[in-house]
Amino acid sequence: MRRRIFSTFALAFATSVVAFAAQAAEIKNIVIVHGAFADGSGWRQASEILERRGFNVTVVQEPLTSLAADIEATNRILDLQDGPTLLVGHSYGGMVITEAGHHRKVEGLVYVAAFQPDKGENLATLAGSKPAAAMSIRETADGKYLYLDPKAFPADFAADLPAEEAAFAAKSQVLAAKDIFGTKVGDPAWRTKKSWAIVATEDRAINPDLERDMAKRAGSQVSEIKASHAVFASQPEKVAGVIEAAAKEVGN
Repeated sequence: MRRRIFSTFALAFATSVVAFAAQAAEIKNIVIVHGAFADGSGWRQASEILERRGFNVTVVQEPLTSLAADIEATNRILDLQDGPTLLVGHSYGGMVITEAGHHRKVEGLVYVAAFQPDKGENLATLAGSKPAAAMSIRETADGKYLYLDPKAFPADFAADLPAEEAAFAAKSQVLAAKDIFGTKVGDPAWRTKKSWAIVATEDRAINPDLERDMAKRAGSQVSEIKASHAVFASQPEKVAGVIEAAAKEVGN
């Protein structure tokens, strides 16, 4: 009798553990952090693709006033998620997710044509280690903010978008505080959490070789996509595919 009761209890316990593990492993939340000189609207197509595949997608609209403020903005969105989350960052957004990725709900990181810093590094130093093709960053009159020259924006940021879309992106770009580019990053979350990286092979804003080197250093799983820096907008299906695969893999 005791043996039967014990066997029944053991079976029930094992079943509940398996069910809990399966539930805990499932990643349905995707949080996206856009880069400098842009906002989250360019992620609309990729977000809609992911939502059709069953994901809950939220795009952080960082203020781009300081790295600390952008990390705080990301953490506020992460706090709202109802479970395990995959955190995605484009360009400068990679600096943000490297620290925000320590959030307890973040299970993995995806860097999309992004900076992937180590402790003590800043964006300016990383960018200068392998100069990009673009030389179109300008300062505002007060010297406090940076922007991309609207005339050069289409070629340097979004060369593979339709001309009208690229022109509008240039006109609607979000200026970034100059101090952001010199702020050092703390301990990187990619040291303790799985990470993936998309290299945009035609990127003029970040040297593709720099993207490769940072991803290799972090031990990220790399996918290469022939696209401009705006790969998330020009190749939304492929970018969504990498994010979906990462969500599934990190859950196993």
